[in-house]
Amino acid sequence: MDYLINLVVSGVVVGSLYGLVAMGFAMIYRATGMVNFAHGEVIMLIAYSAFSLSQIPGLPTWVLLPMVVTLSMLIGAFLEWAFIRPMLGESLFSRVMVTIGLAVVIRSLVILFWGVEPMAFPQLFGAQVLDLGIVALYPGQVFSLAAMAILTTFVWAFFRYSRLGIAMRATSCSDSTALLMGVDVKRIGVLSWALSGGFAAFAGLSFCMMFSLQPEISHVGLRAFPASILGGLDSVLGGAVGGILIGIAENLAGGYLGHGLKEIAGFLLIIVVLMVKPYGLFGQREIERV
Repeated sequence: MDYLINLVVSGVVVGSLYGLVAMGFAMIYRATGMVNFAHGEVIMLIAYSAFSLSQIPGLPTWVLLPMVVTLSMLIGAFLEWAFIRPMLGESLFSRVMVTIGLAVVIRSLVILFWGVEPMAFPQLFGAQVLDLGIVALYPGQVFSLAAMAILTTFVWAFFRYSRLGIAMRATSCSDSTALLMGVDVKRIGVLSWALSGGFAAFAGLSFCMMFSLQPEISHVGLRAFPASILGGLDSVLGGAVGGILIGIAENLAGGYLGHGLKEIAGFLLIIVVLMVKPYGLFGQREIERV
């Protein structure tokens, strides 16, 4: 029983990381209808930037975190302004290809400036293990869980009560109709990329504090993409739930069926769910009149 509990808790921790990444995917897709395939590389860039900021002597954690989040949102807004906005009016395929090109460029630049050797990320919250009896959690794992809880609450309140959140929901339904109703669609686009950058900051910090700082951090984007599909690519909160489910499924499969099945457990879960709900657990069904 203890073994099962440890597998589930560990799966929830990894799933919280997947969920943070998936929420970044969903935030852009919900507002613009496109998938940002450079999201993993953005996480990588922000993580390395956070490492450089952490080397400033005497910089406390409570100052570092807002600096990293602000920088990440500025990076997201800049990418939208410089590379995505000029592609407005072009086909969806062309815009997606731009994000793939961005992924290659960002990864190359990070390796050029910081190198390929893994580096130990500073333990911002200490190294003392939190003993909960049956399970024990490291500070980085607690940070990931706390970040997931805080951000899901923020997203729920943002889309339900804020004018910008309601405008973003309207844009996701029909950008042309939203434009006719007075919604600044360009502003919504840059906001979605900025918020996605904010999620990337928490995902990057969580990864570095749980593992290490290395170029392979960009792969977390592809590992977490199934969580977006499972929860519903247009549902930010669904991405969080999908991440938790994928993390638990992977850990249970790896613990009881072998490490080889751990890599495909998430995809098997997606196949089963999508056969029943083609738009994901929380995705909205698209209805077209013909």
